[in-house]
Amino acid sequence: MATPLPTLKSRPLTLTYEIPISKTHKFWNGIKEGKIYTTKCKKCGKLSFPPVADCPTCLSSDAEWVELSNEAEIETFTYVAILPATFQKYEPYTIAIGKLKEGVRVLAWLKDVKLENTKVGMRVRLLPKVTSEGMLTMEFLPV
Repeated sequence: MATPLPTLKSRPLTLTYEIPISKTHKFWNGIKEGKIYTTKCKKCGKLSFPPVADCPTCLSSDAEWVELSNEAEIETFTYVAILPATFQKYEPYTIAIGKLKEGVRVLAWLKDVKLENTKVGMRVRLLPKVTSEGMLTMEFLPV
């Protein structure tokens, strides 16, 4: 019988914040409606995701809301086997960064695809979702 490796027990961490969303309210409501919105600067045309109140390129506060497509291509991904404390009730999962056809990159869960079939360059669609716990999230699903 092998000798167990030494370990240290970590302390429990619990963080809960009230996050102000007044300037990004349309984005969060869009997820509830099954749509992905972001901001586009009216001055320089910069498309920002996630949406921002002030343009990171020209610093203008004059932005408009635009709806994004759900067509994406996976650029990178990671399989999370060692779960953070607040995700202990879930199975291990894959998260990915996908580039939408509009050029912005989105971080989302990758669902309905086995890890061994997950590839950089695979075509996916982005699905906004409200979880059974009421959390707003996004998932990539294979095309």
